[in-house]
Amino acid sequence: MIPWELLDRALIPGTDKELVLHKRGGDYSIRLDGMELMTSRVHGSEEALAELACAPVAGRTAPRVLVGGLGMGYTLAAALSRLGPTALVEVAELVPEIVEWNQGPLAPLAGRPLEDPRVRVRQDDIAAVLRAEPGGYDAIMNDVDNGPDGLLLQENAYLYSQAGLALTRVALRPGGVLTVWSVGPDAAFTERLRRAGFDAKEVRLRDSGGRRGRRHTIWVASLP
Repeated sequence: MIPWELLDRALIPGTDKELVLHKRGGDYSIRLDGMELMTSRVHGSEEALAELACAPVAGRTAPRVLVGGLGMGYTLAAALSRLGPTALVEVAELVPEIVEWNQGPLAPLAGRPLEDPRVRVRQDDIAAVLRAEPGGYDAIMNDVDNGPDGLLLQENAYLYSQAGLALTRVALRPGGVLTVWSVGPDAAFTERLRRAGFDAKEVRLRDSGGRRGRRHTIWVASLP
């Protein structure tokens, strides 16, 4: 078997945690503490995160959407494919090396979405972006960790808390949509979404996009 090749390392700002980029043949993997966060082998649920968020708002005039976490660019590319030429798609990415990887070795994987003129990268924590943009977005996609019950970085817990959901609600326009990716279900988080004023439902799907592969959860939470 071909061994994994270490390509680069990146320290997550404000933490002592390190992301590691590996390659094996044509496959890429980003890991944290030895655990695989994302891979180029399967990415169906990352694409579904964008499709479920953008489909309800794609017909709006100049929709503005926010992708929380760049990853390998699959969510961003799916959002761009759903939206028209007048859309603005912003990406909140805290780790500068993630952006560099998506401009370098990872760029071809999702079709070089960072080169799309509709894209604006904001190198910042998504919570800071949300605070700066009340009523700013038609849709928000949150994929900054493994979900409310599978956190790898405790610093991300705020986004899944009642206060974090209230902040997200304020950043959405009327009729806006929030989608949240998770490695698994969490009934308590569904209830928090509803308490925050969202009409929330869980969507369970396989990461491969077919009948096989790991099941993941996406919350689709909409505002009146």
